[in-house]
Order: sequence, then structure tokens, then C-alpha cells
Amino acid sequence: MNIIVLIKQVVATTNVKLNPETGTMIRDGVESILNPFDEYAIEEALRIKDKLGGKVTVVTMGPAQAKEVIRKAIGMGVDEGILVTDRALAGSDTWATAYTLSQVLKKIGDYQLIITGKQAVDGDTAQVGPEMAACLDLPMIAWVRKIEEITESTIRAQRLMDDGYDVLESPLPALISVVKEINVPRLESLKGKMRAKKHEPATWGVADLPDFDLIQVGLKGSPTRVMKTFTPQRQYNSEIIGGEPPQAAASLYQKIKAMNIVNK
Repeated sequence: MNIIVLIKQVVATTNVKLNPETGTMIRDGVESILNPFDEYAIEEALRIKDKLGGKVTVVTMGPAQAKEVIRKAIGMGVDEGILVTDRALAGSDTWATAYTLSQVLKKIGDYQLIITGKQAVDGDTAQVGPEMAACLDLPMIAWVRKIEEITESTIRAQRLMDDGYDVLESPLPALISVVKEINVPRLESLKGKMRAKKHEPATWGVADLPDFDLIQVGLKGSPTRVMKTFTPQRQYNSEIIGGEPPQAAASLYQKIKAMNIVNK
């Protein structure tokens, strides 16, 4: 079985910086990591490969430095990686990203299953997976917490819900997104790390994708825009009430009562 895992390089959450003019995230010179939810997608793909055989390929869209997350995936046991990078893609929103990745999948062609993490921790939209399924006209099962059974032609999985889970069955090829409850991701092995150092991912630009429509990508081609970004200003109005507990409680009650929060 040939499995494609979509991964993303995200900035470390403590170092998020935004371009005030475009509203897009500044990635150059900022520490980046593999999107944590994608590790669960990689692990599940490797487990399926261990069961059914085949190949696992990771695909990511981003700047040249995104090769590092591909190498991390190789270190975990993935077979191949593809980096999609092109200046024309800069500023793409989720729909433009989904369109680009769907064109990549059309070029790859030979796959039975696409796996994504439930969302990326930088945007938290969880939109790219469903949008890709729409672009590719594939069935999708979102928020998979367990794969009950998978063959070369079908998949049956548990979809996590607020009040439990649903059991859904789908023909393959299909796309699924997985939640962290599905497994515990493995660490990179020493052998995997050594292989990753030598691995040079395939690099594709828009010119490598047949029938690619440039009008649909980039900042200008994105149907959604970030109109404004700002850092919220926090204001604290606090008062320390001293004294013995009975007196302090009585004083606090009077202050709350004056604010009409409690019944008089």
C-alpha cells in the first residue's frame, strides 16, 4: 500500500512573529519544528506499512528550510519525501495550499491512502485536509482515533466525537486526519537519523505540476485574507484585601455587592 502523509513545518509557538503588512507569519530566521500533530499521522502510516507492506512518502509545502521536517520523518522510518517550494506560493491561504497539494497528489498518482494530522498548531484551522479531499473528489474521515481494519481496498475507522465516537467505513483511495489519541509516535532511530542526513528530498516547483493554475495560489490568489494582526493589550486592575479572614471576607463581599454581582 502506498501512503502519502502531509506534513508541515511550523514555527516554535514561543517565537511566533507576524508581518504587520501582509498578516502572514514570518518564518525566516525563526526556530521551526515538525507540526506535532503530524507525528501521529507519520506513526500511523508506518504501522499500516508494517502490516500491509508498501511505501510511505511525506509531502510538505514551504520554504527550502522545510527539508528539515522531511528529514525528521525519514529518521522515523519514512521512505521518501517531497518538498513543494516556489516563490509563487508565498502567502497562500488554506484553500490555495489545498489546491497546490492536490495537484502534487495528482502527479504522484499511485496512492491508496492520504493521512494528515488533525490540524497545524500555527493556524489551527483544520481546513487543508477536507479541502484537499474536495479537490481530489475523495472520501474523507476526519478526527480518526483508531483504525479498526484496513485492506488494500477499504478502511474502517473510529471518528472521535464530543460524546464518544462513530464507526465509519470507506473505500480506498481516501483521506483521513488523525488525532493524538490514535497512537504514541516513535522516536527517530540511530539508523534512521544516519539515513536522514544523506537523504535529499525531491524538490518540486509549480513548473513541475501539470496544468497548474497560478491564479489560484499565492497571496493574490487566496480567497481569504488576514486584514489585521495585533498583540492584545492586557490590563490588570487588582487590589489586595488584608486583615483576618472574617474581616477580609466581609470587605470582599461589600465590594462585590457594590458591583451588583450579588443580590442585595
